[in-house]
Amino acid sequence: MMYPERFSNLPDYAFPRLRTLLNGIQPGGDPVVMTIGEPTHPFPQWVGEELSANLAGFNRYPPNPGSDELLSAITGWISRRYGVPEPAAMALNGTREGLYNAAMALCPEDKNGRPVVLTPNPFYQVYMVAALSVAAEPVFVDATAETGFLPDYTALPDDILNRTAIAYICSPANPQGVVASRDYWRDLLALAERYDFRIFADECYSEIYRDDAPVGILTVAHEMGADPERVVLFNSLSKRSNLPGLRSGFVASGPGAIAQMQQLRNYAGAPLPLPLQAVAARAWSDEAHVEANRALYHAKYALADEILGDVPGYMSPVAGFFLWLPAEDGEAATVRLWRETGVKVLPGSYLAQDGAAGNPGHGYIRVALVAAQDDTRRGLTALRDSLYA
Repeated sequence: MMYPERFSNLPDYAFPRLRTLLNGIQPGGDPVVMTIGEPTHPFPQWVGEELSANLAGFNRYPPNPGSDELLSAITGWISRRYGVPEPAAMALNGTREGLYNAAMALCPEDKNGRPVVLTPNPFYQVYMVAALSVAAEPVFVDATAETGFLPDYTALPDDILNRTAIAYICSPANPQGVVASRDYWRDLLALAERYDFRIFADECYSEIYRDDAPVGILTVAHEMGADPERVVLFNSLSKRSNLPGLRSGFVASGPGAIAQMQQLRNYAGAPLPLPLQAVAARAWSDEAHVEANRALYHAKYALADEILGDVPGYMSPVAGFFLWLPAEDGEAATVRLWRETGVKVLPGSYLAQDGAAGNPGHGYIRVALVAAQDDTRRGLTALRDSLYA
């Protein structure tokens, strides 16, 4: 049988790769899983009530773009959060769907030759697969301490930028937890205008932060008077509302881009069932549960600072719920930690691609602060004593 070459050289996905790494190694204590970014905080108590009240919706095909109620809740939240009047948006069956299909719908076949898709390195793996699926060239731009853990797209040569069709960017960043500043967004928007490419802004961690709410690209684009078609924003209820199983997110952009994505979705989309859309509409309309959730992460930030604050190279997270911890060799540290303590983390190299300067994740492990506080304390203490004592 023949298979497409564009996917033949994909590395194993991070979590199957981790299972292979630790296969046959017995944990050195009661396991504490700190690998995947799957929130475990309680979701709002009213979710069950909302779902039950709308069960009849399972008897109907849901509208592809989202119900009127859900779209109104999403655009209302966008307007309140980013100060953007009347944004165009579409509901998603999880943002991973949107991050992938936006490239399918919006990446041209030619941009002064083979189009380029820029992605930070480390990165969320769907960015790379989306680029390959549209026959674009993925260009990985290292996000390291020297660049403030965000990719410096402005430093790329003209031959790359002239072919760039899409630039993915994640803020707050997964895995480093840094936030793009107003100046960063302004520079990126100016670059996109100069070289005529779209910015795909993954802001799924935007509502988990320590002090001030991260500035969003839509806010800055609106302040600058940028073309709304230039920016494609993605967000989700998975982290904000502790509802990863709901698979509810959105994409927002100019009306032209949204129309293109809707056209593709008419043929190949999987819209969220109406009872789940009702839950999502209420979640986007409520901030009380988000504030309560944020307070739980504040306590974990403080816990991480208390336990790991003296570790050389430790970065106290500004936002998100990951720690990006230094390790001479992330794979070796992961194996040691599991064997000695039962704490399971993810090697940083599994989230990145090798480049001219090596793999920018090699000297790190990613630690998710998603477990209950007692388990988080136990896991971080064991991690410190095993790797940094």
